[in-house]
Amino acid sequence: MKQAMKRMYGTVAAIALVSGLAGAGSYSLFTKSANGQNQNSDIELKEEVQDDGFLVKTSNPQMPVQPVDLTEAAEKACNAVVYIKVVMGGETRTIEYRDPFEDFFGDFFGRGQGGGTQRRQVQTPKQEAAGSGVIISTDGYIVTNNHVVEQANDITITLNDNREFSARIVGTDKTTDLALIKVDGKNLPTIAIANSDDLKVGEWVLAVGNPLGLNNTVTAGIVSAKARSIGANGVESFIQTDAAINQGNSGGALVNARGELVGINDMLVSPTGSNIGYGFAIPTTLMNKVVADIKQYGTVQRALLGIKGGDVLNYINEQKEKDNEVDLGTNEGVYVSEVEADGAGADIGLEKGDVITHIDGKKVTKMSELQEVMFNKRPGDKISLTFLHNKKSVTKTATLKNAQGNTKVVKQADMDVLGADVRPVTNQQKEQLNINFGLEVIKVNNGKIKDAGITKGFIIQKVNDENMQSVEDLQQAVKDASMSKEPVLIIRGVYPTGKKAYFVIDLSE
Repeated sequence: MKQAMKRMYGTVAAIALVSGLAGAGSYSLFTKSANGQNQNSDIELKEEVQDDGFLVKTSNPQMPVQPVDLTEAAEKACNAVVYIKVVMGGETRTIEYRDPFEDFFGDFFGRGQGGGTQRRQVQTPKQEAAGSGVIISTDGYIVTNNHVVEQANDITITLNDNREFSARIVGTDKTTDLALIKVDGKNLPTIAIANSDDLKVGEWVLAVGNPLGLNNTVTAGIVSAKARSIGANGVESFIQTDAAINQGNSGGALVNARGELVGINDMLVSPTGSNIGYGFAIPTTLMNKVVADIKQYGTVQRALLGIKGGDVLNYINEQKEKDNEVDLGTNEGVYVSEVEADGAGADIGLEKGDVITHIDGKKVTKMSELQEVMFNKRPGDKISLTFLHNKKSVTKTATLKNAQGNTKVVKQADMDVLGADVRPVTNQQKEQLNINFGLEVIKVNNGKIKDAGITKGFIIQKVNDENMQSVEDLQQAVKDASMSKEPVLIIRGVYPTGKKAYFVIDLSE
């Protein structure tokens, strides 16, 4: 479980006491009907005025109050939640090191130059980690957290009925900390997906996963808050819950009392690293967008407004601490601290100091709410934006853009766009050219490499200032550049003759 360690005010004892009370005495005013369905009870509430003048309401003591029944929800969720085991490391790498004794004796006896530099192959140690995932389709698509699988060399999925599958990564998104993986299976158990926007604070939820090595564990609590931002992910609109969450719950399900998926458990905020705090889940509104984009485009599409800012209340409090008077005309919304030139916000006249109050007619009270709405948009989408400019309300329609400043759908490029085959340089090439790493171009086909003028034999050493030591390094560099604001590869390297050169490849063309 990824942990967000924050300072928590108040004593741990006080926190534990509040949790204990909630666990022991939280009952829902529902009774069971003949068919087992929950229905509103007919408990009669009587009003009484105490001697101190306070009005209190008491229920008829003859009418028993039953706790909410979560057994059916737990059964539905457990079958669709899987145990994920990942294996990291175990690769064989060639490293260079300098032996000081070899240097000394080499110099002393006059044996060669730089005799202390040696190369050897080492195997990185294997590490295992575990997490949870949720099956969302009968053909084997599973949602989990990015941090559970991002470094995995091998992924094994275990179902509730102990069936095992090998899984592959379909796509990941670090910004939301979500990942989509796939197993080859048929008729797998799934879970119904609910709209997390319909959740209410105080509503019962279950956290289902595999914490601390305890498989198929279910804990219960309530929704403590919505649209929470804690500064851990790039895009956040967390569901906060007091249902117990620990390491191993990452990627598991947060479900409502009907057994429907409302979130993917992501992290724990606690002063100790274990469950003495609150759990945070990624809402299904964000999850659905990530899954849809990865399936359709291979990567998540981001529509940008082209602004920077934060909660109005935070801005007001910051100014008060500086003894500055501030009157924005509201205490709610998103304060605009910066507007990018040529962005969607600039196009409709947004300026620094404005306050965004509504998007598509929906009230926005803080940045996390704006992020959640924006995340579900794609480049080219139009939105209605209401904002306060000099305390006067203005509503305009903006056309959203991508990170590259246009309205096109951005697709993640891979090495195929280069049109070349490469391989790591040999030890002999390293010695001849006095280099420590690089990728030799061994074949040139039609593509960006050929268009740039790079020929067979050229050794690529750096791409966008990143060292190229493996084919995977180049693949990642192409992917990262294709999704960036400036989709350009700056390639630096050396020819077999020792001549150095650099080339610029534009991936947007």
